[in-house]
Amino acid sequence: MRRTITWIIGTLTVFALATAAGAGTGGGPDFEIPRPAESGRVERVNTVVGYLDGQSTATFRYPGAEYLKIHVGSLLVLPGDYLTVSNADGTEEHRITGTGWAMSVSGDTAKVRLHQSTVLSATVGQLTTVIDKVARGFTEPERQTKAQESRDRKRGREESVCGGNDQRDAVCYKSTDPTIYRKTKAVARLLIRGVELCTAFRVGTSNRLITNHHCVGNAEDAADTEVWFNYQCAECGGYDVFRPTKVWLDQVLATDKTLDYTLFTVTSFDLVQKFGFLELDLRRPDKGEELYIPQHATGAPGTVAMTSDQDRAGVCAVSDNAYDGYAADTDVGYYCDTEGGSSGSPVLSRNTNKVVALHHFGGCPNSGVRMELIYEHLKGLL
Repeated sequence: MRRTITWIIGTLTVFALATAAGAGTGGGPDFEIPRPAESGRVERVNTVVGYLDGQSTATFRYPGAEYLKIHVGSLLVLPGDYLTVSNADGTEEHRITGTGWAMSVSGDTAKVRLHQSTVLSATVGQLTTVIDKVARGFTEPERQTKAQESRDRKRGREESVCGGNDQRDAVCYKSTDPTIYRKTKAVARLLIRGVELCTAFRVGTSNRLITNHHCVGNAEDAADTEVWFNYQCAECGGYDVFRPTKVWLDQVLATDKTLDYTLFTVTSFDLVQKFGFLELDLRRPDKGEELYIPQHATGAPGTVAMTSDQDRAGVCAVSDNAYDGYAADTDVGYYCDTEGGSSGSPVLSRNTNKVVALHHFGGCPNSGVRMELIYEHLKGLL
């Protein structure tokens, strides 16, 4: 399902990556450009749903999968008829309006149903819909294995856990620090092309969200990206998860490779307004300033990285406020724990509870692009 994509390319000159990597205090001689973390795999199914008896429904099940997402290769239905995809118990249902990826359903079962407006003869049997692929999320053991492989690899600037993993479920702060908990609600998980993960967040009161350019950097990425709000554990350390509110990425308003940002809108904005928004802190944060990062590390329900066994005070803080990203002196360095899927997360100051940086690199220290630099590009759009 394709949506209209508006591209307004950021104006900052893109430095050669080798120069950006080696310049200044934080760069190394070589590093790999981060990519969104894997969230699952695509299975070929080639299943037909049509008007003949026994063909008007189809069920797909992959035991233990976190989500299922069907891909419609061809869609032939009569005027007024339509298809839906729902989860096992029918509590989540999405209408299918065209070819391409449909909205995912949570859980390991997806039921596709053809809804007919009238009773028709078998002469329409040649009108069929072909579901050619299913993207299925990793099972919990698969997800843990992937996360461990990423930690063991520790290559270049991929998102990194520094020391022990000190992230906690977002809901753990609901009573102890309700301000931090409220801020986590404005942070969303991105599901890109059915099998890749990043994080994004609402900025300001209008329909505006930010993630990394290396997560959503072209029309193909944007056209098949889901945005999940309220994907969080219901209890601290528990397993039950709130049912997320899912919308599509709609329009890309601006993107820039050097500062690694993309500003975008979503469809059905009214559904996600209630989750609030984050404000920007338009200054270079001080060295030693305490930070926290709400995120969807490994695509899991929302967590917060705030405590750190790598920082003297036990709380992650700015280790370098003149750190190198894709260019010299664009980033803030810190030892807050991140993992694959954390790209695009907001880095907030504990002093102001506002966003000082856009997380994009690992490497211990990890780093985010300073928000006052990004704002100079986007101030006319926010």
